[in-house]
Amino acid sequence: MTEEIDHIREYRVADQLHSAAIHLLRLVRVQDLKSGIGPARLSALSVLVFAGPKSLKELAEIEQVRPPTMSRIVEGLGTEKLVRRSVSTSDRRQIRLEATEKGKRILQEARQRRVRELTARLSRLSQQELDTVAEAVTLLGKVIGNK
Repeated sequence: MTEEIDHIREYRVADQLHSAAIHLLRLVRVQDLKSGIGPARLSALSVLVFAGPKSLKELAEIEQVRPPTMSRIVEGLGTEKLVRRSVSTSDRRQIRLEATEKGKRILQEARQRRVRELTARLSRLSQQELDTVAEAVTLLGKVIGNK
């Protein structure tokens, strides 16, 4: 009986977390409109900025899209001079994609806008509430495998 109760509680928390995560993403995603780059391109650019150069196939896998879709996304990023292609040093047949300085700058600016929006909302909390959110963020890191 205790296991069943624990499972029900875990399910409820997971359901609430899922809803909160979606609302949080929608909230900060509004800030991304100011970058002038669509969400798919911004997401792919984020991978290249924070995870480093990738092949088209690797990038498509990370972004959970098919290579032809990623090819179109990368084409747009290339046209905007946010991504450059280079030949891999280990396999001359493989093309590596990497963010340009312009791409890195635009992505960092987008991230700063998101963080400023969250900072403004967090400033409405008491110190104790902020401490609770900070603890929750640490625990979420464990849940998603970052820590």
